[in-house]
Amino acid sequence: MEDRGNHRQALGIAGENTACRYLESIGHTILERNYRSGHCEIDIISADPEGIHFVEVKTRQRSVQAPPQENVGRIKQQRLARAALGYLNTAKGLPYGNMECFFDVIAITFEDGGQNIEWIPQAFIPLYI
Repeated sequence: MEDRGNHRQALGIAGENTACRYLESIGHTILERNYRSGHCEIDIISADPEGIHFVEVKTRQRSVQAPPQENVGRIKQQRLARAALGYLNTAKGLPYGNMECFFDVIAITFEDGGQNIEWIPQAFIPLYI
């Protein structure tokens, strides 16, 4: 059982590393990784000229499973929004408080020695926290 947990953790880290490289390649600056606010976590916080992005990364090993982004439901969205608010209320987040906020999902599938990256900008707009 422990080997499976280690494999999942390694897969998640690989996915987040891939997502960071992708975001940097399209002009984002990575501000934080694995930011925690209480029991909520944001995988990546990045900024670009348009605003600040709170990014949830979902990684899978094969595309046979459900698309990774389908695991970002309403409860997860609420937690991300709460954590984003927590970040914006910190000293690190204050400079970004007047910028547009985006909640993105990056779905990464590793398969057959390759990887598929699907960036879903503005994947959701939190209506309430």
